[in-house]
Amino acid sequence: MSWCNRRFLLLSALALVAGCGFAPAYAPGGAGSALMGRVAVEAPDTRATYLLTQEIETRLGRPANPRYALIPVVTLNTQAMAINRNNVASRFNLLGTVAYSLRDLETGAIVTSGDVTSFTGYSATGTTVAVQAAERDAEARLMAILADQLLIRLLAADLPKPE
Repeated sequence: MSWCNRRFLLLSALALVAGCGFAPAYAPGGAGSALMGRVAVEAPDTRATYLLTQEIETRLGRPANPRYALIPVVTLNTQAMAINRNNVASRFNLLGTVAYSLRDLETGAIVTSGDVTSFTGYSATGTTVAVQAAERDAEARLMAILADQLLIRLLAADLPKPE
C-alpha cells in the first residue's frame, strides 16, 4: 500500500469520527469539564483507598469548591495462582473491586453509581522484604487501573456542564 493511500485512509477515518460527534473528553466543553476540580473523594481509611484517591486527584485535580462527592468502597482479595511441588504458592493475583457512587452536593441525589473490577499479579519468590514490596507494588498498580476504569465510567455519565 502506498504512502498516499495510507494518508487518505487516515484522513477518511478522522473525518468519520469527527462527523459522529467524537470530541476529546478533557477538551473545553467536553465531558471531563464537568469533573475537573469538582469531585471531592471521601477521605481514605486504608492504604488502598488512599492510593485510589491519589490517582483520582492526580487526574481530576483537588477541588476547591466541589460539586460532587465520590464515595468509593475498595475490596481486595488475594488468590494463589502458582503452587510448587512443596505446596507453596509462588505467584498471586490481587483481585480488586471498587463500588462507587457519585453524589451531587447541591441536590444530595446520587448522580451515578456502579463498580469496576480488575486484577494484577505478583511473584512470591525471594526474601520476605521482596515479596512485601511486590505485593505493595501490585496494590499500587491495581489502584491505578481501577481509578482509570472508574473515571471512564464517570466521564460516560450524563453530568451537567459547569456554568
